[in-house]
Amino acid sequence: MERRKLVSAALVLTLLGALLFMPPLASVFQIHRLVLGVPAEVIYLFTVWVLLIVGAWWLGSRLPRESEDEG
Repeated sequence: MERRKLVSAALVLTLLGALLFMPPLASVFQIHRLVLGVPAEVIYLFTVWVLLIVGAWWLGSRLPRESEDEG
């Protein structure tokens, strides 16, 4: 992928993360059900959090480093 597409993907990942943590969407998982003794909304929040970290790590590893003479 070229750099411009990766930067755009990073922006989309940021906006998607913000959208997934917004109360209207996060409240969908406020059901009173336990999964292995943990509330479903806690599992949702930590799953989204981990996926955002993995996505940011993957995009960061694919992004080429800027050289110092570029400006």
